[in-house]
Amino acid sequence: MQDIRLSKKTYKLEQDPYIYQLQDIEEPELFREMFPYTETPKIAFNYRRVPENMPKDIFITDTTFRDGQQSRAPYTTEQMVKIYKLLHKLGGPKGMIRQTEFFVYSEKDRKALEKCLSLGYKFPEITTWIRASKKDFELVKSIGIKETGILVSCSDYHIFHKMGLTRKQALDKYLGIVSDCIEAGLRPRCHFEDITRADFYGFVVPFANKLMELSRESGVPVKIRACDTMGYGVPYPGAALPRSVSGIIYGLQHHSDVPSEMLEWHGHNDFYKGVVNATTAWMYGASAVNCSLLGIGERTGNVPLEAMVFEYASLRGTLNGMNTKVITEIAEYLQKETGYKIPPMTPFVGSHFNLTRAGIHADGMMKNPEIYNIFDTDAILNRPPKVSITNTSGVAGIAFWVNEYREKNGLDALSKTNPIIKKIYEWVCSEYDGGRVTMISDAELEAKYNELTDV
Repeated sequence: MQDIRLSKKTYKLEQDPYIYQLQDIEEPELFREMFPYTETPKIAFNYRRVPENMPKDIFITDTTFRDGQQSRAPYTTEQMVKIYKLLHKLGGPKGMIRQTEFFVYSEKDRKALEKCLSLGYKFPEITTWIRASKKDFELVKSIGIKETGILVSCSDYHIFHKMGLTRKQALDKYLGIVSDCIEAGLRPRCHFEDITRADFYGFVVPFANKLMELSRESGVPVKIRACDTMGYGVPYPGAALPRSVSGIIYGLQHHSDVPSEMLEWHGHNDFYKGVVNATTAWMYGASAVNCSLLGIGERTGNVPLEAMVFEYASLRGTLNGMNTKVITEIAEYLQKETGYKIPPMTPFVGSHFNLTRAGIHADGMMKNPEIYNIFDTDAILNRPPKVSITNTSGVAGIAFWVNEYREKNGLDALSKTNPIIKKIYEWVCSEYDGGRVTMISDAELEAKYNELTDV
């Protein structure tokens, strides 16, 4: 008999004629037509579109101390505490950066976690990521953690080839682990690893159904983190599963009744889609997107946290208390104190993200910075627009640099026809006529300016 019921979301009678059951197949489903391996992956379309369903409350969660530490030299305890303080400052009083996760295996990580807990911040809430064992559950519970992540790989690539299990064996193992977590007094966060290569109706939905059933029986919320582990997700309307981000989020809500606040997206950037996929997850029903600072993470990295700050502001028209100037503070700290090298063209945090080299652009910036600057980067990020001086900068580029320098020293601007501007321009031309190929540094320009103004 078909089940017709009143939806609590749409307030319409909806017919759901099929409850998806586990398909315990003998051979793994690897979607070889979509993922041939010896060729680039294919994006298939079935033209099935699902409705947008952006939650009222959307927010950011952080994996800087977990996924972000798996691809770089580990942070020291002191560095982790400082970064946690900066995350708190960036997220603002409304907790827009809702949670951050820690490893607990090394003494260094445990000390950092305990020191961060002692700060007493409500946000970001500290959670953990652990192995699925009772010993680990008791460890994090004794520290005072309320939520922990649990790895529950869901593609046949992992179930068959990594773990050597059948789908039924994997499902039973995972449900046992989640039950142990709940029994230990913790909220489980299930990391559906490799969901964009998983059999959505044959494993993902039946597993999510069991988790929601377990949640209802225990009264403990069970969170699902949809992990686009290899960056295969796509945001395109009408794209087929398992690669469709909208299809995954809609399906978990529609077929498994996973509440938005219990649904989180964790993406990677292997195909340059990290940010747009995270935004798509928000738009189709996930409350949380999981990010790392500067996008530091496995292989090509995670979704950059600072990018989602601006995605939120663009979608909602407000920063909701987030302090964007802290993004610059974080970038400077990570470079100076941890030795991390930020590629100069990186949006929002790279040294060249609001720097122009072309003279014609510098001329426009002098007339009105809005012409070539994405927004008021000085007011929003504490990063005024800059120009670099090369053989293409022209007189306008020199004038822009000089006037920015003069403004810092409380002096009035000079026109492009001022003799000082002309002499610096002639000096720059002579440098490149003599065979120079490198950019002229601020220190060199400052020395030349002072030399000319001291005369």
